[in-house]
Amino acid sequence: MPLIDSHCHLADDAFASDRSDVLARARAAGVAAVVCVADTVEASARCLELAGAHPAATEAAPRLVATAGLHPHHASAFDAAAAAALERLLADPRVVAVGETGLDYHYDRSPREAQRTAFAWHLAQAAARGKPVIVHSREADEDTARLLAEAPSGLTGVLHCFSAGRAVLEAALARGLAVSFSGMITFRSWDQAWAVAAVPDERLLVETDAPYLAPAPHRGARNEPAFVAATAARLAALRDAAPERLAELTAANARRLFGLGSG
Repeated sequence: MPLIDSHCHLADDAFASDRSDVLARARAAGVAAVVCVADTVEASARCLELAGAHPAATEAAPRLVATAGLHPHHASAFDAAAAAALERLLADPRVVAVGETGLDYHYDRSPREAQRTAFAWHLAQAAARGKPVIVHSREADEDTARLLAEAPSGLTGVLHCFSAGRAVLEAALARGLAVSFSGMITFRSWDQAWAVAAVPDERLLVETDAPYLAPAPHRGARNEPAFVAATAARLAALRDAAPERLAELTAANARRLFGLGSG
């Protein structure tokens, strides 16, 4: 099955000791490409290095592409210098998306006003550059929905690792964003099947969010791109679709959204 992991923190230190093995296992599991998602300026640069080292799928590794952005946890570090550094990175064609950005009011690791300021900047960058934005939203439904609605025209992107409420889902779909589901959909405690049913075929993506949120039967272990197959299988079951069809659909959606071509 052709699979694309649309959201993986492959530059994370959790993969420092065995990244090559992780990539080999992903390729063996049928993963054709991985979107290496950044959460800091430094991680953005590391993602770009990884994308440069793996510009095409081989027998040993999937293709890697990069993003550049600041996670809401790090929004307090967003200043003129960070903006300038991100703008330089976003100009590189190997950087296919803006983010991860958004709002996280669960942990509140950055002041909420700083989160909103950084999120609005990322949304404007995405619209201006014609690159999709990767949106994180946790316990911030009202502000996420409002800022998406207020974002400049031309916005594309994805609401990643969906775990929010109906208002956020509706706001994302109204702006033409895709919606991605992670290993959480395999958890016994997960109760958002309504969201899976609400996303149109052409907006559906699958991800790992590795090294976090490993799906069953790997829950409790470090997550990695190969495990996207388990999440895709569960997503197929929830949508009453053949696993092969679901893999083909989500891979085609990822290729279209991130400009990966048809291969």
